[in-house]
Amino acid sequence: MMIKIHKEGRVLLTVLFLVLTAINLGLLYFMEVPEDIFLGVAGISAVIFLFFLQFFRNPKRKIEINDKHVLAPADGKVVVIETTEEHEYFGGKDRIQVSIFMSPLNVHVNRNPVTGLIKYFKYHPGKYLAAWHPKSSTENERTTLVYEIHKGVEILVRQIAGAAARRIKWYIDENQSVIQGKEFGFIKFGSRVDLFFPIGTKINVQKGQKTRGGQTIIAELE
Repeated sequence: MMIKIHKEGRVLLTVLFLVLTAINLGLLYFMEVPEDIFLGVAGISAVIFLFFLQFFRNPKRKIEINDKHVLAPADGKVVVIETTEEHEYFGGKDRIQVSIFMSPLNVHVNRNPVTGLIKYFKYHPGKYLAAWHPKSSTENERTTLVYEIHKGVEILVRQIAGAAARRIKWYIDENQSVIQGKEFGFIKFGSRVDLFFPIGTKINVQKGQKTRGGQTIIAELE
């Protein structure tokens, strides 16, 4: 089966392939290094290319749209489920926070967890603390999106760059209507996505559980 590559990685992978090919051809034809050294470098080059290839993979997902479900916005592992104050949009009111950590081995496509209207969007430049660090959600480079769905319910989603992630991409803006499961962004390398729900929301995942973007049901709405 052919691997589908996300648009964010196509240029990088092309350049990387050309650079690695040039290095290996240079070793083989111009520097005339011993065979064992050439094979070692070729092997390392293949591993490097395959790592970036798997990182930018964009597998097709079957999305079952349901207006009572909040789907995972990303592949990864649930690292936080707690009640916390959210200050940027909700003015310090309590919300249930669910955080998903994405390692460099996860698919890094971000998907809309619900169908609705983007009520609020803001990009914040910032630091690059490790994504699991408690202060990463307020000090790291990040974006904040608020989805308004049926009955005026609002769900906040935050893309957070990690220590290795140096670029957040998004494909949405305020006042835009979006569809559950469709792509809204991409974060390069290890990173995190936080969700903030109204108090009383039924959370369907547990800490340590793995998620699949667009398929795992994170929460249920009334």
